[in-house]
Amino acid sequence: MRVAFLTPEFPHPKMGSSGGIGTSILNLAKGLTAAGHEVFVLVYGQKEDEVFTENTIHYYRIKNVKLKGFSRLLTQKKIQKLINSLVKNKALDIVEAPDWTGITSEIKPNCPVVIRLNGSDTYFCHLDQRPVKTLNKFRERKALQNADTLLSVSQYTADVTKELFSLQKDFTIIPNSIDLESFSRNEALAKQANTILYFGTLIRKKGSLELPLIFNEVYQANPQVKLIIIGRDASDVVTGNSSVWQMMQPLFDKAAFENVTYLGSIPYETIKEHINKAAVCVFPTFAEALPVSWIEAMAMQKAIVASNIGWANEVITDGVTGYLVHPKSHQQFAQKIITLLENEALSDQFGTAARKKVEEKFSITVVAQQSADFYKALIQ
Repeated sequence: MRVAFLTPEFPHPKMGSSGGIGTSILNLAKGLTAAGHEVFVLVYGQKEDEVFTENTIHYYRIKNVKLKGFSRLLTQKKIQKLINSLVKNKALDIVEAPDWTGITSEIKPNCPVVIRLNGSDTYFCHLDQRPVKTLNKFRERKALQNADTLLSVSQYTADVTKELFSLQKDFTIIPNSIDLESFSRNEALAKQANTILYFGTLIRKKGSLELPLIFNEVYQANPQVKLIIIGRDASDVVTGNSSVWQMMQPLFDKAAFENVTYLGSIPYETIKEHINKAAVCVFPTFAEALPVSWIEAMAMQKAIVASNIGWANEVITDGVTGYLVHPKSHQQFAQKIITLLENEALSDQFGTAARKKVEEKFSITVVAQQSADFYKALIQ
């Protein structure tokens, strides 16, 4: 079977910066190619057109067409022409695209189109409780309506999206995945007591402005505790401030802030070293579809305290593979962290159970097989 992924991002040195959508496509592509399927990755919004093959995956970099008022439509027609050329040459059976900004709203290729929800702009604006651009919502609705079938990485995201767009279609749920070989606990790196790790973009929707208030509570109970923060700084959509990290700093108590280390954006291999060393990983987020970062920490057998909103119980079983608490409940969130810092046996128990859940539900082997079976049924 020959599958194409149409995407605005992909984690490759030639493609520019990438987030969760790109990572989820990379993991799925690995699983599909390992199972003998052929994978094409079509990345639009590139600086130049280019075609190359690497590690058995075929890449098409697509430069957007520039013409005031018509750039998006002409780029969509350019993408449609490329896809139809691949279909005509019997190089392609099916195309999958994300829901973000509805890129397929004006693309009608000569093969089935699947949209997989990783969270549309409409969805995230709803969770952030801020207005969505009317045009974005229109395009996302049209893309979802035009798709031959729909996938979602979580039931929660499917239910909210269906309600927001008044959709009559149902969604098949297939979660995001990770490469278990890349995310295994390194026994050579000893766990560092009293070390808390947050990794992810510094942005309001991921609870970055709650993190200092939670850490202040933990520090009051345990002045030895240290917080490591890893991730790209971002601007704030509410205030317009160019740096969320600058907004976070005054929220820390002065003494607690001395135990905080912000490393910024660093290579992923280095991030994995910090995950290995952390005693507890924390994710006080407000808006996700199905967070890959949580699954990565679980795979490395980390004790986790995370948000209890919506999608969370589809990843973590509260009290079994981690703790789930609302990000605004700072004292309760902090208390769960303290419990895990003080009880290493419980921390290890959560980590072992978390790894087992990832192996059963979120490995690329499992998810690639589910996706392949889904594609085959649609093609047939």
